[in-house]
Amino acid sequence: MATRLVQINMKARNDSALGGFWAQALGWEISSEGPGVTNLEPEGFVYPDPVAVCIDLIVSSEPKTVKNRVHVDLATTSAAHQAQVVARLTELGATATDVGQGDVPWTVMADPEGNEFCVLEPRAVYRDTGPIAAVVVDCADPRAMARFWSEATDWTLHEVNDQGARLRSAKGVGPYLEFVRTPDVKSGWNRVHLDVRPYPGDDPEVEAARLRSLGATPIELGQDVPWRVLADPEGNEFCLLTPS
Repeated sequence: MATRLVQINMKARNDSALGGFWAQALGWEISSEGPGVTNLEPEGFVYPDPVAVCIDLIVSSEPKTVKNRVHVDLATTSAAHQAQVVARLTELGATATDVGQGDVPWTVMADPEGNEFCVLEPRAVYRDTGPIAAVVVDCADPRAMARFWSEATDWTLHEVNDQGARLRSAKGVGPYLEFVRTPDVKSGWNRVHLDVRPYPGDDPEVEAARLRSLGATPIELGQDVPWRVLADPEGNEFCLLTPS
């Protein structure tokens, strides 16, 4: 048994406006499954498919107060393309931001609501990922996180060391899932988190039990919802959705 990483869940003060920014940034289609929810996916995409990790923006009045522990890295094909992407995103409302990165070849930016993301310099490893090169998670122990997430999902471990780890769908398509060592301590709920989904026919209860056996911790929200909320071994919340 395994789950599939299907989407990023991002809280937003204005889901429609922020969704508009990210739709233009990625060149993706925008839709909504209901009030306060904006859904983004590539044009012609048939959900779910590992060729892309979709984005759901969910309205929330809670303010952003700390650096997100989950962010996206955007791929570029050349130095000129990187400069063009940065310029276009700036026109859309993004701003350059300093998270202590120092002198690096990538550009750290924040979207109109302050969510950090990176526009990477061209790297061969990301040549076929699509606009999102990687979904990046800050962590204390990349090896332990890679072990949990590779067992929790059907994603394959490609690289791991004391400073970082890289996973990708077993089908060899779409963005990477990366864990990067950081000294920052998790504070409060993550405004950006991962959503995973069992395969059709799998029992969510059995899958939730399997995730707990791997080191996940259940989180009770006190409300009746069809998904289950858990936390990975470092306390990062994620949702186990219903099979589809």
